[in-house]
Amino acid sequence: MIDFLLNELEVRTALPGGTTLLDYVRHDQHLTGTKIGCREGDCGACTVLIGECHQGELRYRSHTSCLTPLGNVRHKHVVTVEGISGPELNPVQQAMVDESATQCGFCTPGFVMSLAGFCLSQQAPTCQNAVAAVDGNICRCTGYKSIERAAARVAALLERRPADVPALAFATQQNLLPAYFAGIQARLTSLAAAEALPTATAHSGRYVGGGTDLYVQRHDDMRGFTHHFTYELADARSVLQVEHDCLIGGSATVTDLLESEVMRAYFPDFRRFMRLVSSTPIRNMATVTGNFVNASPIGDLTILFLALDATLVLRDGPQTRELPLRQFYQGYKQLAKTESESITSIRFALPTPATRFNFEKVSKRTHLDIASVNSAVCLTLEGEHITAASISAGGVGPVPLLLRETSAFLTGKTFSEDVLQEVLTLAQTEISPISDARGTAQYKRLLLGQLLKAHFLACFPQLREEAVL
Repeated sequence: MIDFLLNELEVRTALPGGTTLLDYVRHDQHLTGTKIGCREGDCGACTVLIGECHQGELRYRSHTSCLTPLGNVRHKHVVTVEGISGPELNPVQQAMVDESATQCGFCTPGFVMSLAGFCLSQQAPTCQNAVAAVDGNICRCTGYKSIERAAARVAALLERRPADVPALAFATQQNLLPAYFAGIQARLTSLAAAEALPTATAHSGRYVGGGTDLYVQRHDDMRGFTHHFTYELADARSVLQVEHDCLIGGSATVTDLLESEVMRAYFPDFRRFMRLVSSTPIRNMATVTGNFVNASPIGDLTILFLALDATLVLRDGPQTRELPLRQFYQGYKQLAKTESESITSIRFALPTPATRFNFEKVSKRTHLDIASVNSAVCLTLEGEHITAASISAGGVGPVPLLLRETSAFLTGKTFSEDVLQEVLTLAQTEISPISDARGTAQYKRLLLGQLLKAHFLACFPQLREEAVL
């Protein structure tokens, strides 16, 4: 049985955990404000909020319910557009009306839910952040200027929030959300106390993470899935510093990384990097390990962590083993793991003051698109002398690539224009791109060269003045 809170009600269902939340709220609970659109997590018409207790606080994030399995909402609070409504429009809905930000209305509930999620976040109440909150929502009628104006009005409502007042408390006090939200944390705590969640050591076998790609590829197969869900593993969502290493739990999401004090402290540009990865709801759902296991040759997080020389901890029941991410990919979609093994954690050495790290990505759209080519670089410097180098590249081979020969060539060098030209030439010998929907092989070769130049401009800012590149 799966029990959770749905708006104001406690619900319990015996449906398979692989059933999508979208189908449950529409067909079983008849909450039809949540729309069926693309069923691929792109359009945002099915957006809901999911709240969970985390480190003593209740936090909410937007999710696309078409890709969310019921198994991932156990003991959580699911909020549909009906759950934020009252006898009158709330201020978020009113902002959409006042700015003529809705026409046919099909997409409107998703926009409203994304903006409601922004009201419950701790982000600065700027227009830029409010607009970013709806980056996973698509409207085909009104054009986006009216929606952006509505988002700006919502941001203005939040400017009055005192710094010491939690977002949820402010939202209920200002009637941005119904008063019942104030009692949800206690109800979730009581619900969870009645049934302890499993730990990461409890099971072996097949796991489902965020489902953001699995449900796109195998939606019909997944509806009857009854195995384990990583979101249930209460001890596997952490991002911790352990001495000089970072330890990431196996079910940590991209947003968990973004909100991590460790990642913010050691990677000042990490938020900029992650803006190139998918949309806000998908980042809220997608797990880092899921990106690895997906084995896409252009997995953004895979490319990033390849350059950081991450190590995986794999578990099969009580048995564990460690494996460098660099050894994980044996061929196209072929992994160095058994079907019953799951990744329980990721470890990598944190940067030092001598480290330079950068991530680059090119896609047909700047945001919300799959990479044509992506790349990351991690350098250790003594002055301008490179003592260690690691360069990864995606979209230029059958697997996510570590450019081993190019990295080895750079090690021990002092960077110069001649060295750069050698790097560009050597990198071309390590790749084997193919022509596909994201570009020709020749185009991808050109892109990698440009991304390598971008890396060195980022790692050696003085090059901009010297015009080496």
